[in-house]
Amino acid sequence: MNKFIVQVNGPAYGSTASIRALKFCQAATSAGHQVIKVFFYQDGVQNSNSLHCPASDEINLHQLWVEFSHSQQVPLINCVSAALRRGVLSEQDAEENNKSQWNSDSTFTMGGLGELVSGIEHADRLVCF
Repeated sequence: MNKFIVQVNGPAYGSTASIRALKFCQAATSAGHQVIKVFFYQDGVQNSNSLHCPASDEINLHQLWVEFSHSQQVPLINCVSAALRRGVLSEQDAEENNKSQWNSDSTFTMGGLGELVSGIEHADRLVCF
């Protein structure tokens, strides 16, 4: 059994990075491997935006990530710096920055690059999309 850290750099829409990362995570866990955590970086933080409203005949990647996290107990971590730069705020970030709204789903937690590095130390492989 291998332990993976998955880094997602692409947004939910406009790139195939997120869907490829999700399919990899699903295949890895189905094969008996462990995904320690998924780290969303650069435009990948857009995956946590709970305001995504795709058409009913389109894939809702945000919802699929949430479902994967809940079913497999895999933490989803947003790079807080990348998220704030792109207007993706958790409830705590909104409060700290005097914003009246937030848009990051609570399934995604904010963290720094230290989260990625500490995960890499415990993983067999880092896979980036």
